[in-house]
Amino acid sequence: MFNLTKKYWFIPYLMILPAFVLILIFKISPIISTLLEGIIIDSKFTLHTYLTLFQDPVFWNALWVTIEINIVMIPLQVLLAFLIAMLANTTIKGIGIFRTIFYLPVTISLTVATILWNMMFNPNNGIINSLLSVFGIPAQGFLISKSQALWCIVIIATWKGVGYWMMFILAGLKNIDTSIYESARIDGAGWIKTTTRITLPLIKRVLLFVFIANTTANVLLFVPMQMITNGGPENSTNVLMFEAYKSAFKFIDRPRSSAIVTVLLLIIVLICCLQSFILSDKDDDTNGKKKKGRKRA
Repeated sequence: MFNLTKKYWFIPYLMILPAFVLILIFKISPIISTLLEGIIIDSKFTLHTYLTLFQDPVFWNALWVTIEINIVMIPLQVLLAFLIAMLANTTIKGIGIFRTIFYLPVTISLTVATILWNMMFNPNNGIINSLLSVFGIPAQGFLISKSQALWCIVIIATWKGVGYWMMFILAGLKNIDTSIYESARIDGAGWIKTTTRITLPLIKRVLLFVFIANTTANVLLFVPMQMITNGGPENSTNVLMFEAYKSAFKFIDRPRSSAIVTVLLLIIVLICCLQSFILSDKDDDTNGKKKKGRKRA
């Protein structure tokens, strides 16, 4: 049996070859093409595109807007997803209906969701200003206000995405043995201690995945900006991804667009590495090393 396995060692690699080829064509190849397009112009290696980009105040404003929106949006979405998942994980009667309601926004396309929220945020006849007027609050500018437009987009993206991330966290919560919670209750642990000492450590890997996937999705978000604000008012919602889109399809400046996308990729990699460092299972790694050391001894 050993000789047979050794003889056909290549079969597992042969099985994953089609998937590897597809990833290479549709994932790796575009990334390499984007990296090269920003530094190779007319068959010559040059950093002129990046030098020009880093001297452009529009780029730096878009970079700051991208950082600003994601500093708020990423933790907010994960926190809300975790809290809703905790609610959805209860065993009360009719909880399935609430789970469906929580997940319902995910079934709506981002384009449709953006149009609906744009109608509700309308400063003249939107339903949100109508509700505010009932409490004597004056009408707000929302998407036409420089100070409010970015946070309205945060609301749209959060409403659309929280239910999706909730499902991953809920799956992680379902994998926790209920006997652990029962033991904690017997020992007199409250909700806060149970959540911080048991729930969060046991779903740390799920949270890591949610943080990384959420970061990738939000950093590349630009549909609401394209559809309802066009980067305005006064470039207050002009994120890097929308700037790259305009460079490629509006101004036909592909090298500049490629350079911006490269910067975005670096930002995503840095943020994901930071998240991995913070949420890594250091205790598991330490225990694994101790076990290996015992086996060798």
